[in-house]
Amino acid sequence: MSEESRPEPELVDHPDVPEYPEYAERVLDVAERIPPGRVMTYGDVAEWLEEGGPRQVGRVMALYGGAVPWWRVVRSDGVLLPGHELRALEAYRAEGTPLREPSRASERSMPRLDMRRARWDGGAVAAADVTDTTGTAAVTDTTGAASVTDVAPEAHT
Repeated sequence: MSEESRPEPELVDHPDVPEYPEYAERVLDVAERIPPGRVMTYGDVAEWLEEGGPRQVGRVMALYGGAVPWWRVVRSDGVLLPGHELRALEAYRAEGTPLREPSRASERSMPRLDMRRARWDGGAVAAADVTDTTGTAAVTDTTGAASVTDVAPEAHT
């Protein structure tokens, strides 16, 4: 088929598939802040960001999570990510993440995360220095009080 007779491909708008560039960056930023040995659920991340939900966070992690410690963003039931169990388990053991080994009577052979001990609430460390696109950081202290700090003073000169 010659190039002249080749029809132009039609671009199809898919309203069901939202684009997440800014949201994805925020999700990945939270994933990077989770300390070694701790985890947050997909829902925890969405709640912490006050935007989206577990499915949106899961989608971001599926598409873009390879560059961050993806094994720290997990299902709420503690089941290891299907298809990535061995890699995740290796990371959990290296970081000392609390696990629940399966009982001998259990049908499952893989451990689960001990969510009661491994779950991280985001703490003051994660809340500090989250910068928005205007160069402003919202900082939350240990009492939960929020303040806004200009982190890009050179932008005002």
